[in-house]
Amino acid sequence: MSETTVLPDAAQRVADLLAGIGHDRPVVMLPATGKTSAEAAAGLGCSVAEIAKSIIFRRVADDVPVLVIASGSNRVDEAKVAARVGALGKADAKFVREKTGYAIGGVCPIGHAVKPVMLLDQDLFRYDSLWAAAGHPHAVFNLTPQQLQVMTGAEVADVALGVTQGAAQ
Repeated sequence: MSETTVLPDAAQRVADLLAGIGHDRPVVMLPATGKTSAEAAAGLGCSVAEIAKSIIFRRVADDVPVLVIASGSNRVDEAKVAARVGALGKADAKFVREKTGYAIGGVCPIGHAVKPVMLLDQDLFRYDSLWAAAGHPHAVFNLTPQQLQVMTGAEVADVALGVTQGAAQ
């Protein structure tokens, strides 16, 4: 992994957002993709569980994006999420790009084009340090679960179906 001042546009936008809120850790570019939690963890030398993955759903009632930020080792239980926010539909690549401003595999927890309804996996609070996508499949940034909760304002919830090490969701 390398820290660089030349970032792809979306990652630079995230770096600027982070700087604007006083976050003191840089956006890091992975040499290989971090598109899945397992790939990101391998590139960072951390556990899959320490990856804060962003999963986007579409709320059926109003087409509002629903962002679930989950531990990389957890599969999201759609029934638990739907019970909190309403019926969910699939968010295809076009929906994700339009609503978040990011491509699948690089969806950052902040800086969305349309403010999503957000839930934060309670299991993330088991870790001192997390890594989240920074707008590009190779870009990540480090933060604590507490910082993630403050940055997003997301409700902390039980969203996990169960632990499936290396899940690619």
